[in-house]
This record gives sequence, structure tokens and C-alpha cells, in this order.
Amino acid sequence: MSENKCPMCGEGVLQSRREARRYGRGVEVVLLNVVVRHCSACGEELLVIPAIEALHKAIAASLAKSAARLRPGEIRFLRTYLGYSSADFARVMGVSPETVSRWESTRAPQKMGTTAERLLRLMALQRKPVQSYRLEETAADEKPAPGPLRLEATAKGWAAVA
Repeated sequence: MSENKCPMCGEGVLQSRREARRYGRGVEVVLLNVVVRHCSACGEELLVIPAIEALHKAIAASLAKSAARLRPGEIRFLRTYLGYSSADFARVMGVSPETVSRWESTRAPQKMGTTAERLLRLMALQRKPVQSYRLEETAADEKPAPGPLRLEATAKGWAAVA
């Protein structure tokens, strides 16, 4: 099929225009000056989004740096941007899966605590692989470390000593 033919109906010719378009579910994002292809036959519209990973990174950074409290859809966006299922996210945040569900609920949302929100924002800004956080291993109810933390100066900087 030709690149100018509509992939939906196969009949119409696609005409491209630059437009502003809403993007995403749960987050209020408007993409400016993006290419939208319109089918002359069936009316289908195809949005062309270049570098979608970079777009998601920009959205996540903007949300993380925002002064406003995170809304349910924004919390969900950041969670999925980080690659967490709701169950994994609950484990990392030290809450129940039901709490995550309430944070992300649009019907009866529960505000995320400020400490949890700051942690989520930091995680989004750092964008480390999910395995690198290891936050679930730092439970508050574990016994304290045996003695002081010991650090030693090395040629590469400070290093923890066992």
C-alpha cells in the first residue's frame, strides 16, 4: 500500500497538516505543531509523533518539576513511565495495592502524601531502571544496622566499608 494511501480504508489519500492536538489519558498535554494526516475518503486522522520516548521523558520531567500537587492521571502516567505495575509500585512505595488504586482513582481520589509524592517526582527525574531503586528492601520495621556506617576515602572518592 502506498504511503499516501489511508491504512484504514485503503482508498483515500492522506493530506498532512501541522496542528495542535491533545495527547494522553489522565494528563493534560497539548502537542503543538505536530503532523496530522487526514484521509480524504473516510475522514480518519493519523497523528505523527516523532521521538515518543523523548516526549514521555519531557512530560514526566514537567510533571515532576510542577509546583502543583499531582492528580490521579499524572500519578498513573509517572508510574507507567517508570515501568511499574500497580502492584510493583505499591511494593516500592511501601503501601498496599489498594492505596495505589485510590491515588490513581478519578472517581474518589485519595491525595498522595507529600513524602510519597516527592519520592515519585524524584524517581521520575532520575529515570533509573526499576531494579536500581531497591526501596522495598529498606522497610522501616527492620532492625537497625549493627553500629555506625563506615566510609573510607579512596582514589575514586568515598566508599562504604563492611
